[in-house]
Amino acid sequence: MSKRVFNFSPGPAALSEIVLKRAAEEMLDFQGTGMSVMEISHRSDIFREVMSETEDLFRELLGISDDYAVLFLQGGGTLQFSMVPMNLMTGSGKADYIVSGMWAKKAFEEAGKFGDAKQVASSQSEGFTYIPKINAEDVRSDADYLYIAWNNTIYGTQYKAVPQSGGVPLVADMSSCIFSEKINVDDFALIFACAQKMFGPAGLTAVIVRKGLLGKAGADTPVYLDYKTHYDGDSLYNTPPTYCIYIAWLTLKHLKEIGGVEVVQEMTERRASRLYSFIDESSLFTIPAAREDRSSMNALFVTGDESLDRKFIAQAASEGLVNLGGHRSTGGMRASMYNWLPDEAVDKLIDFMYRFEKDNKVK
Repeated sequence: MSKRVFNFSPGPAALSEIVLKRAAEEMLDFQGTGMSVMEISHRSDIFREVMSETEDLFRELLGISDDYAVLFLQGGGTLQFSMVPMNLMTGSGKADYIVSGMWAKKAFEEAGKFGDAKQVASSQSEGFTYIPKINAEDVRSDADYLYIAWNNTIYGTQYKAVPQSGGVPLVADMSSCIFSEKINVDDFALIFACAQKMFGPAGLTAVIVRKGLLGKAGADTPVYLDYKTHYDGDSLYNTPPTYCIYIAWLTLKHLKEIGGVEVVQEMTERRASRLYSFIDESSLFTIPAAREDRSSMNALFVTGDESLDRKFIAQAASEGLVNLGGHRSTGGMRASMYNWLPDEAVDKLIDFMYRFEKDNKVK
């Protein structure tokens, strides 16, 4: 039997072993039904209860008020790049975007198909190595929303504070950081997050949207792409990704059992601090991201020698430290330290980095 590795993948990412074992135990018989949860009707009472409890856990763990709808959708973040403007860019027809990485750039380009999308700030000229700072005056007062990507998986940067929007509704992609830190949902008009990094397998996307923004999609919006369709149908307008929702339900139950987001945030900050402290003292590894904007989820680091980077990635994999290669646009290494990566993985990575540096000192 193969041994579990330490998986630093940016997504799909590591899941809790407790959750995976529970799912394995229930694979053939979910709660005495004699069926897998994948075989149960999404309209059955037993699955509706799973859906309801999953939403309740979202609300409890993130402090979501009744002013917001919680939707469980398909299509990933890429579909949200279209759904957000189709549903929200319908007042003035304007939307402002802070482009802090590839995914924010893709969202900005997609929004341009639906109206007047404006890039109010960008860090692209510096390789997306920092979070662009803005003032409220930089945002058009009549924009329908201001869009940000809270954590940038590819470049290792992250917002540390909510940007000033001057009262313009704020939309955030939190796919790679949701449930890792306390947030005030009331600061946002809409938050979306794909499951495969933080709370489940690929195939599920959660959308938290202020109810007052529902029903504003244009008349020509396809029914499935209207948020109100899914709100009115309790996220059951069509067959949802039932198994993904089931795994999310188990994951969020486990998150609650270990103490919730506050406990995870302490763990996240501790692990990131240990890794970044080691790299800052290293004579081999460096961090491209600006110190004040470093991500606690995705640590990007390089040696400055592409062949040495490749050697590092290969040797790390041989020791059970896998998926440490950086994105093809950046190269180098990337350690994604999402919620369900064990603490032991970061300790072992630092130990390996220490030994690798010792063995590969520049002569």
